[in-house]
Amino acid sequence: MATPSALPAQNLARSGAIVVGSGLAGLSAASQLISHNVPVQLLERSAKPGGNSIKASSGINGAPTKYQPVSDDAFYTDTVKSAGKAMAAMTAHRETLISTLTNSSSAAVSWLVDTNGIDLSKVAQLGGHSFPRTHRGAGQTPPGASIVTTLLKALQGSPLFQLQTSCTVTKVLQTGPRVTGVEYACENGEKKELHGPVIFAAGGFAGDAEGMLAQYRPDLAGYPSTNDPRPGTQPLLTAIGAQLLDMDLVQVHPTGFVDPANPSSPLKFLAAEVLRGEGGLLLLDGKRFIDELETRENITNAITAHPPTSKTPRQWTVQLVLDEGVYSAAKSHIDFYVWKGLMKKTKISDLGAEALDSIRQFANAASGKNADPLHRTAFANWTLTDVAPESVVYIGTVTPVVHFTMGGVLINEKAEVLKEGGERIEGLWAAGEVTGGVHGGNRLGGSSLLECVVFGRIAGSQCSGYLPA
Repeated sequence: MATPSALPAQNLARSGAIVVGSGLAGLSAASQLISHNVPVQLLERSAKPGGNSIKASSGINGAPTKYQPVSDDAFYTDTVKSAGKAMAAMTAHRETLISTLTNSSSAAVSWLVDTNGIDLSKVAQLGGHSFPRTHRGAGQTPPGASIVTTLLKALQGSPLFQLQTSCTVTKVLQTGPRVTGVEYACENGEKKELHGPVIFAAGGFAGDAEGMLAQYRPDLAGYPSTNDPRPGTQPLLTAIGAQLLDMDLVQVHPTGFVDPANPSSPLKFLAAEVLRGEGGLLLLDGKRFIDELETRENITNAITAHPPTSKTPRQWTVQLVLDEGVYSAAKSHIDFYVWKGLMKKTKISDLGAEALDSIRQFANAASGKNADPLHRTAFANWTLTDVAPESVVYIGTVTPVVHFTMGGVLINEKAEVLKEGGERIEGLWAAGEVTGGVHGGNRLGGSSLLECVVFGRIAGSQCSGYLPA
């Protein structure tokens, strides 16, 4: 739907840019284009804008910032370490992308906070991070929703911006080797064309269970997902020569809620990593089994080393346990989960005797009485020390879920889409989960929103420079 003050689509088609996808990458690109006085036509295939970005609940990474002022060279190192074995191939290219991501993180958070007025004043340490650097707001709104709605509202106030929802891109148009627009169809099925340079920000393929996910990761068949079922869009770009990278690298997030009211649903709601970052622990058969601040990949592997408790969907029964201190630190998240029936406030006795012993051991480590046998060293806001059967906790059942696809079309540090051999495709840029090479084998929590802002803004700036003044 276009805003009342939007320019006619025919004018935009002649003189502006086309952005495909209304998640944070697309909105960041559009914001950057409009800041350069470039008209933007944004196409979104869903009925509502925001993509998966609007669901993001842990936050956005950045360092140094006004809320995390310490210089943070470890961010680059942590990202390389998290990428794992993937770094062995195309090493220099990956290092450049990661350097761009981490070195631009301070400016990305500053842009959101200082330019757009978004509250990101709370900072937490998530799994795989050496230091706290994941920002979220102090209010009730999750960070993804806060960022997306703020940017979208600002864009809709511009006469240079037009948004069309329920419109699916069916083809990328070319004149010779140069991208010159897109073919798309909206609800009535009629195909239309828009002409201009294109920024692709249409997301990943984690919800494409019967298509691209089945093609590249058939071993994940039967896993639930946090993504709505929809086809991946990378084939639209490979059809014009785009190179793919890391398509088999799919992140299975260790904690998606199993809804007690509908435990067999294949679509799960994410249990935000910030819950563990603020001090939560995990129990399997009443026992802790890993440092909860390990990477998503390592925690998932530790869970799936055990037999699943359900095969349709394929899921496990893991208890996420929080105390009152963690509740206070992540109150807005937990209140929402309790309201949805995904968590409940109860007593430790509800978890059984073995869980009581495990939680007591965890509390002793958190208070400094003993070293943690699983080598966890940061316990954040866990405050419960005198653990007893009557002690109050918040619990939810979680399971690994297909969450994020690290693979996609190859881009360079200018967000230009590349062919085999590294040749750029003129008139085409990409940002966000549709791309590959930034995260390698495992994405750090908080880096998806960061990737969207960093490379979305780069794509917008590069595209604006490509257009004639």
